[in-house]
Amino acid sequence: MNGLCHENGYFGKEPWWKEATFYQVYPASFKDSNRDGWGDIAGLISQIDYLHDLGVDVVWLSPVFESPQADMGYDVSNYQKIYAPYGTVEDVDALIEACHARSMKLILDLVVNHTSIEHQWFKESRSSKTNAKRNWYIWKPARYNAEGQRIPPTNWRGYFAGSTWTWDEHTQEYYLHLYAPEQPDLNWESEACREAIYENTMRFWLVRGVDGFRIDTVNKYSKRTEYIDAPITDPTSPYQPAPEMWCNGPRIHEFIHEMRMKALEPYGAVSVGELSNTPHPSQVLPYVSAAARELDMVFEFSMIRLGTGGMFGPKYVYVPFTLPQLKAIVAKWQTFIKGTDGWTTVFCENHDNGRAVSRFGDCSTPELWEASAKTLALWQATLTGTLFLYQGQEIGMTNMPATWGIEEYKDVESLNFYAEAMDSRDPKRIAGTMQGLRILARDHSRIPFQWDSSPNAGFAEEGVKTWMRVHDDYQEINAANQIADPDSILSFYKKVLQLRKQYKDLFVFGNFRLLEAEDEAIFVYVKESQRAVSDAQTHMNGSTSNSCMRKKKMAVVVLNFSKENKDCLDVRSVLGCDVEDTTKLLISTRRGDDNEECVLGKSAKPAALKPWEGRVYANFDLDVV
Repeated sequence: MNGLCHENGYFGKEPWWKEATFYQVYPASFKDSNRDGWGDIAGLISQIDYLHDLGVDVVWLSPVFESPQADMGYDVSNYQKIYAPYGTVEDVDALIEACHARSMKLILDLVVNHTSIEHQWFKESRSSKTNAKRNWYIWKPARYNAEGQRIPPTNWRGYFAGSTWTWDEHTQEYYLHLYAPEQPDLNWESEACREAIYENTMRFWLVRGVDGFRIDTVNKYSKRTEYIDAPITDPTSPYQPAPEMWCNGPRIHEFIHEMRMKALEPYGAVSVGELSNTPHPSQVLPYVSAAARELDMVFEFSMIRLGTGGMFGPKYVYVPFTLPQLKAIVAKWQTFIKGTDGWTTVFCENHDNGRAVSRFGDCSTPELWEASAKTLALWQATLTGTLFLYQGQEIGMTNMPATWGIEEYKDVESLNFYAEAMDSRDPKRIAGTMQGLRILARDHSRIPFQWDSSPNAGFAEEGVKTWMRVHDDYQEINAANQIADPDSILSFYKKVLQLRKQYKDLFVFGNFRLLEAEDEAIFVYVKESQRAVSDAQTHMNGSTSNSCMRKKKMAVVVLNFSKENKDCLDVRSVLGCDVEDTTKLLISTRRGDDNEECVLGKSAKPAALKPWEGRVYANFDLDVV
């Protein structure tokens, strides 16, 4: 977005962030440096070389600003101060320096759909109906029902259950909050409010050297201003899902373009937006079109939401899904940018979802856990777009044990949905919600990082009470064990991240084509470069065969998403190999002492895929970059 581009060797100049690997750090759970049981910025700095060695280009730091922590920092009370348990502004400066010294970058989590009720802006806004900042938030008078009882201005249901409106006794009006009552929504219709956002929450940090932002709830700034009731879709509740009232509103593209021009572009800052409730490519493309000059990229959540019962009432009543469903969603969002000036992202974990290996892989045995975690890594590393990893993903961290009770769940959303189920007194709903939480809850991604086999998993010193319980399996699953094992999940991640950069024309920028869409066990797709094999061959040896001149540089990715042996498809045919051509095995998830032949001759067939095995075959010489 900013002219900070470089020659990538294939298509001329591209922005640096397209081929970068981003790594999300959830600071409370990454590394405690001062024995308070709470992760901090100093702890992150102490492990920055771990991230550099992994192959990370950009650290994304989840919210660290001053906050009462009603929603783990997504309720900011001061954007220019740091929540004391995390450290200080000077610690952020040191983190910027540590990243930049290693040719890495740092982005912060920008939360400006709402603030905390403790923010000075809101305190002023609620002080009087005539206060200058009254319209920096969204205030509405009460309604009254037929019985004369006061009711909220609309029947909208919030993301954390309950109404989106809270009554303020002092000024005798309701304020809007799409999330918790402690998170009042800012009114982006106010130009003065928008300018304060750009100056106080963005420029302040960009001037200090931050390289950009992950922008929270980015498509919710523009609400429909008529504030009418949503249709009744849940007759059992007085509050109804209403995302159409606040997602992708009438002025949203105006607001985001303005944000870019006034606060992002002047500093060359990268932007990635959280785009919820936007399931159609035609809705997403305007946000990421280079010509539109809004966001560099966005997170679209159709795939990562698989298994949920919707975003509102039944969200945590688990709904099983099939591999063809997963493949269809991946194909949709891999191909929607083809022929456009847009861009896409690749991710399967974040701080708002259960662990990928527990949801999409197989943790039923240690062997299948390792195999499926590697295959998920191969899947992610070979998809087109900018890759985002979440802390612990690279060592195969799993969901909290199913034996843990609700008392171990700390997240406001988990607790609110569980309380709502309990209030229903419906045993089936209560059991279903608890079972869904065991798979989908945000808490799973927030337990302490498992650094080693020492007490508290090396996250905190022995004897320290950690803010969330350390996983029971930390002695088996931890970074130290895997650093020492060349066949570990962590070692495999390092390998595939290097491979992704080495063959970025295929895996970052290549076209995606799904095969065997209805197969219930095998996920297979072709990645095709814009380059012909002859381009590479000629570069290497000055000559090429006629057959090579006809071929695009291609790879076929074959992933067994099952615990059964499966036949591998005819990869030579898929790659368009002639009789005299050979097919090369680029990488496999098998352990080092168990790999098949690296070259398939003209009559050779690939060996059957083992349970949860993944492979990538190529039609070009492997030393050609």
